[in-house]
This record gives sequence, C-alpha cells and structure tokens, in this order.
Amino acid sequence: MKYIDEFRDGTLARTLARKIAGLAQPGRHYNFMEFCGGHTHAISRYGLPDLLPPTVRMVHGPGCPVCVLPIGRIDMAIGLALQQNVILCSYGDTLRLPASDGLSLLKARARGGDIRMVYSTLDALQIARDNPAREVVFFAIGFETTTPPTALAILQAAHEQLANFSVLCCHVLTPAAITRILESPEVQQWGTVPINGFIGPAHVSTVIGSRPFEQFATKHHKPVVIAGFEPLDVMQAILMLIAQVNDGRAEVENEFSRAVRDNGNLKAQQRMAEVFTLRPAFEWRGLGMVPDSALMIRDSYASFDAERRFKLCYRPVPDNKACECGAILRGVRRPQDCKIFGTVCTPENPVGSCMVSSEGACAAHYSYGRFQDMAT
Repeated sequence: MKYIDEFRDGTLARTLARKIAGLAQPGRHYNFMEFCGGHTHAISRYGLPDLLPPTVRMVHGPGCPVCVLPIGRIDMAIGLALQQNVILCSYGDTLRLPASDGLSLLKARARGGDIRMVYSTLDALQIARDNPAREVVFFAIGFETTTPPTALAILQAAHEQLANFSVLCCHVLTPAAITRILESPEVQQWGTVPINGFIGPAHVSTVIGSRPFEQFATKHHKPVVIAGFEPLDVMQAILMLIAQVNDGRAEVENEFSRAVRDNGNLKAQQRMAEVFTLRPAFEWRGLGMVPDSALMIRDSYASFDAERRFKLCYRPVPDNKACECGAILRGVRRPQDCKIFGTVCTPENPVGSCMVSSEGACAAHYSYGRFQDMAT
C-alpha cells in the first residue's frame, strides 16, 4: 500500500479484525502496551478496541512526551520566565501543562513572563537573533524524535556565536522507560499490569532504528512490533504480536518498514552524540527517577546549557493527589478509572498532563468518546 486512505480502508480493517479474532486463542489473554502517544491517539480516534476480541487489551504506556514531563521541570521553565526575565520558547502543548501553585506557562505569561510558542527550533534561533540584548531559552522536551533538531539548533548557535541563546534540555530516551517498567521493583510496587508484548514507537524508531528494542526480546522475552500510526498499521502489529505469543517467540519485527530501518537515521544519531551525553538520572512522571534515561548537554557546549548558565536546581514536586496520570502512564489504570476524568479534568481545564496533549491517553479518550466505556 502506498497511500494514506489505503491504511484506513474499512474493508481491510474488518478483514484484519477477523484474522485477529481467529488467531486469539480462547481462554488466553493478551496485554499489549503501545509505547507511543501517536498510537494511543490512533487507537482512540479510530475505535480500534471495538474491533478487538475481549481477550486482547491495549495498555497505554509512557509514550506521550508531554505527559511524562514532571512538574519540577515545568517549574524550572516558569522560574526562568518570571525570575530571570528571559524569553522562553516552547512547543505549544507544553504551555498548558499544570505546574506548582496553580500555574502553567500560559498563566505565567499572563503574569508578565515573555513566553512564546514556537513550531521549531529554527523559530527559537530567530528570536535570539532578533533580540540580541535578551537571553532566549528554548525549553526542549520530547523523545529521540525531537532531539536531533535541538542538537542542530545548538550547533547552529555555536557556529553563529549566538551568546544569548541556550537550551533547557529535558529530552528523554524511550528504551530506558521500557526497561524501567519491566525491571524496577519500585515501579512494580506502585503497580503495573502483565505485558505480553509491545507496539514499538514509530517516529522514535525512524531515528534510533529497531536494534535498541532487541534487548526486550532477548533479555525479557517480550515481543516487539514497530508500527506506523495508521489504524491498519496498529491492527497488523497486533496480529503479529498475537502470532509471536502463540508461537512462544520473542522477536523484534518491523511493520513500519516503509520508514524504519534496523540502524535508524545515522546522521541524526551522530548529531545527538556530538551535542548530548547521558544524564545519570531523570525524573519521569509515573516512573520516578530513572537512571540513564535522559540527555544533558556536553561540556563542550556548556555555554548553551540553561541549567548551568542560570544555575538552576531541580526540585521534585508531587502530582495532584486526585490525578491518576502516573498510574495511567504505567498502564495500571485507564483514563476512565480516574475519579476526576471528564468532570473536573477536561482538555479545557487539565488537572494532569495526560489531558493536555492530543497524544495523552486521557485527552484521546475524552476527545473521541472512549470515556463512554465507563458505562459498559
């Protein structure tokens, strides 16, 4: 298939649904975690759970980059805008994330902070060029997908000697989070669900390739199928996972072969390695402090590191007690299990991060009517 509409064909979807139902063994339960906010969005948008047999359950994982960002990191960005008088540049979804004291970046802007939404790192660089007398900080978040553009922005700033540009780096790494879910006694104590396999992330895999996921097949005996974002991509991945489970196999398979290669994008990886190195630990919402799970700016580019330039210190902040985002990101709760879902917490008034981004499980369920599952 070559065209988008082919990957949304209803006849093909019904055929795949019949194949999935026929392959799923009676009395056996299949719990598959999708580790990508784009997959979570597609599953809700296209109503895929309605096409699956009751023994096949999709479990939401910590694959939404906005959702996993802890409150303490948002507080750091707000502090830069309100206390250090910088021009803070950020992607759109980040502006609405709830922070401490009832604030968000949007509310901090209403209090006088110079906070600007940008569509790319190029926008942030241009703002720095246009305002040479002001400090400009780019609030960089996301998985491996958005990390190469941040690396290129730092390299370009170094080339131009943009002394007023720096980056608050909050880039995190996908494989480390999967490892945390599978191995951490602390996370197990907080609560998880048995996972029979993973739908591997699409955009992340275009950068890092499929090889980093082989450890989960070999070490943990968990099959992984990397899938695209279209509904038929996801359904084909589910079919492939069921076949692996039935056969007792644990392999990394690539359904998204039209975009993902074994070794990924080597140029992007080289730029990332040139600018970034591993952080010893980083806090994830729902997973706690995860070792070697995030990136920091190398010493050779320290002058572009906002944490060092402004001597920032991270302070953990607990989530709202009424919010179940942490448990939802671990897969142990569903959005409709949260008592404030769809009532106090809505996309217009998000209490937790999972209701902010369209890739968040709560926002996807709310937007596409999956909250109606509560009545069934």
